[in-house]
Amino acid sequence: MEIKFYSPQWGYEHEEFEHYCARLTAAGFNGMELNLAEDPDDAKKQIELLAANGLDYVAQHSGTRMADFETHRAHYRASLERIAAFKPRLINSHTGRDWFTFEQNLELIDIAAEIGEAFNVPVVHETHRGRFPFSAALTRRYLEQRPGLRLTADFSHWCCVSESFLQDQKASVDAAIERADHIHARIGHDQGPQVNDPRAPEWREAVDLYLGWWDQIIAAHDEKGSSAFTITTEFGPPPYTPVIPHTQEPVSDQWELNLHMLDVLKKRMAP
Repeated sequence: MEIKFYSPQWGYEHEEFEHYCARLTAAGFNGMELNLAEDPDDAKKQIELLAANGLDYVAQHSGTRMADFETHRAHYRASLERIAAFKPRLINSHTGRDWFTFEQNLELIDIAAEIGEAFNVPVVHETHRGRFPFSAALTRRYLEQRPGLRLTADFSHWCCVSESFLQDQKASVDAAIERADHIHARIGHDQGPQVNDPRAPEWREAVDLYLGWWDQIIAAHDEKGSSAFTITTEFGPPPYTPVIPHTQEPVSDQWELNLHMLDVLKKRMAP
């Protein structure tokens, strides 16, 4: 099985796009995970520049946050259709709100399934705070209700929400592992969604735990004969990266951390 590695555009929106594409190619990434520009011509230009640099892409859908459900649902459908029309490898969707009803979030999940089928583009839902799959236990309920529901595994959010390393929620984590089609390779902890530096020895236990979860996801796809799998090394900028008080200088460098994760995961999963 081919494993393809992506770098986030998140944190680099300020960088000239063509230059950033070239930087990813030089670093050994296979592609970029990004929010496509809303203007169709600008989105086409992004895709052309990615292709010119030999890069694939995963599209993010992260912009729907309307409080009114009817407005939210209409925007969610329209924006998903706009993105799906460009035929990305997959769409990583921030879906719903943590305070919408269970039934309302199911409506949005069903819209995503409908659009994914219509455009023949996989839509996977990120386990993210503030969205429908913000906790392990609640996500398991959605998985039970919708057998076709697929996830982006970003377990850093669940650790933060539960203030734990999910030791007592193995059944829910296992259910998510079986439904994960994309990984956000960021290491979180019980008090936050991102450790300050995964290279530091004090985070060894957390790093090993996450690597074990990701190994299980890869093994599940190997077992079912998947031809490829996608991973985004998703250490983020401040405030995900902690900063020094007063100076606001980051305590670690986002690019260095994501290069480190790329190196670790390539050696571990795609030697």
